[in-house]
Amino acid sequence: MAEHVPGTELADAASHGAAFLGAAFLGAAFLETWECRTPALAPDRGAVAYVSDRDGTPRVWVQPTRPGAGARAVDTGPEPVAEVSWSPTGERLAVLVVPGGGEHTQVWTVRPDGGDLRPLAAPEGGSAWFVRWTGRGDLLLVAEVSAAGPAEALLVDAGTGSRETVAAGPLVHPESVSRDHARVLLRRGPRGMRRMYLRDLTLGGTEQPLLADLPGSTGHGVLSPDGETAYLLSDAGRDRAALVAVSRGGGPVVLAERPDAELDRFALSADGRRLVLVWNVGGRSELEVLEPGDGGHGWGHAGGVADTALVTGGAAAENPVRRPLPPPPGELVTSISVSLDDRVAVLAVEGPAQPAQVVSCDLDTGRYRTLAGAGRVAGAVDAELVRLPARDGLEIGGWLYRPPGARGPAPYALFLHGGPEDQERPAFTPLYQCLVAAGIGVFAPNVRGSAGFGRAFREADNHALRFRAIDDVADCAAFLVRAGLADPVRLACMGWSYGGYLTLAALVTYPGLFRTGVDVCGMADFATFYERTEPWIAAAAVSEYGHPEADRDLLHALSPLHAFDRLAAPLLVVHGARDSNVPVYEAEQVVGAARARGVPCELLLFEDEGHEIRRRVNRVTFVRRVTEWLGRHLTCPSSA
Repeated sequence: MAEHVPGTELADAASHGAAFLGAAFLGAAFLETWECRTPALAPDRGAVAYVSDRDGTPRVWVQPTRPGAGARAVDTGPEPVAEVSWSPTGERLAVLVVPGGGEHTQVWTVRPDGGDLRPLAAPEGGSAWFVRWTGRGDLLLVAEVSAAGPAEALLVDAGTGSRETVAAGPLVHPESVSRDHARVLLRRGPRGMRRMYLRDLTLGGTEQPLLADLPGSTGHGVLSPDGETAYLLSDAGRDRAALVAVSRGGGPVVLAERPDAELDRFALSADGRRLVLVWNVGGRSELEVLEPGDGGHGWGHAGGVADTALVTGGAAAENPVRRPLPPPPGELVTSISVSLDDRVAVLAVEGPAQPAQVVSCDLDTGRYRTLAGAGRVAGAVDAELVRLPARDGLEIGGWLYRPPGARGPAPYALFLHGGPEDQERPAFTPLYQCLVAAGIGVFAPNVRGSAGFGRAFREADNHALRFRAIDDVADCAAFLVRAGLADPVRLACMGWSYGGYLTLAALVTYPGLFRTGVDVCGMADFATFYERTEPWIAAAAVSEYGHPEADRDLLHALSPLHAFDRLAAPLLVVHGARDSNVPVYEAEQVVGAARARGVPCELLLFEDEGHEIRRRVNRVTFVRRVTEWLGRHLTCPSSA
């Protein structure tokens, strides 16, 4: 039976040392922070909409861009909001709602003043996401996935609610549509093997594959306004993701690539004449503008095709200019869009000591201005990028958070991110800051399989290679000890989602290495994961983990639950009852198996959360409980 730890109560720590209980509250300031994400400018640039949890629950806020103006919340109901976008007409907002805080999402629309709130896409038992406005009135490109798994790409009128299906099938996701709605760009395929297709709706839905004959994956794309050119974020045919353009009837042209970085995201202006690129350089963000080299009067083109796009007729623009922008006011850019007049970009930026905030950037001058956000948090520590060799020579990087004033080896926790194709980056993480304030250092590595370091590194943990990723965890712990940072008898391992799985795998593979562990929404048994997760998630995961039938023996060997006779470290398990990505049954199996073997194990279950913890009150509970748990096992005199 799962136990629920309610509200914001901190578990009774009287028996774990009053000294640590006081230290745990040193991080209270980090728990009171709030963030602003997914900003969208009004068409006239007079206001910006964004999602913020400044009053406790993520909801939509609208703030005028004039200096000194205050923000106001837009009433979209009691459910958490994940994203917002402003229509080109200025009449409506598209809002991504998360009912019950779980994994299923819905698309709603509302006027900027809060009126006429109603759903646009809310499939029963499934999920929906908005992709982008089409540029014609209040028409919105939407993706829907049914409870059974098949997906649809839809054009939905936010004013009338009318819907038109433009594509359907398994693992299909719409990326962009031309302004005349004649062509739609579709992404198909599982993780790590995604392909783009240009579907012509005027020719009976015929599809042209883009970059299909090249190894690799294409994760994102945007069409030029006339639909003649597709701009693709792709590592097809190369190791690091680049910006590739494919014109209808022409071959691919590489517009921008870097040997030291991957393209993380990009935004295309409404007229198709300016691109803003966000590069991932070892985890930090760098920005560039790609624009014409002839003074802005047009792009060169071959084949006599008149187009405002950056590439036409299969040829690159004449003398295109890649112009770097100044460093943004934060190490990490998580969102970017360009104003309708292509003069201003609006970004969400953050850093290890700075919660996410909204800034604008004048694309001509490179000048930034903060529009919304709380700023740097007093007492927060910055992160250091460190690199180390794995036992087979592969280089691994990670972010180190040192406890201030530490003299000699200190207690340390490894934190393993999810994905596994996610990436640990220099973001603001209240848990890290609270642990450091309590005297526990944090090392958050990017073990093999992480994104951001090229396709070869991302694929280095696929299938049977996953055993090497488990070894990477041990190698990271050994590095901390070898460098004199960590006390070898006061190490912990923790992680979220795939990182929770990797935590469990490391604990049973190296049972004497870690004093304790924290498993957050992790998989314990691949067989039960495949049986109970969403059908579309299972289908997309096969290329990463293996097939539940064809690779049954491998998946059994990789599942830590079957090696729990080797579990020795006390374990805290955290999960959301509404998690349909990694269902709560995985946590229940872990708790039952650990207790059956006499290993101390506690469960923190959030009834109103899914795979993520969205509500601030629950995040406070989570951070305090984890900080207390690690302090009990790593810092109290009885544990030392």
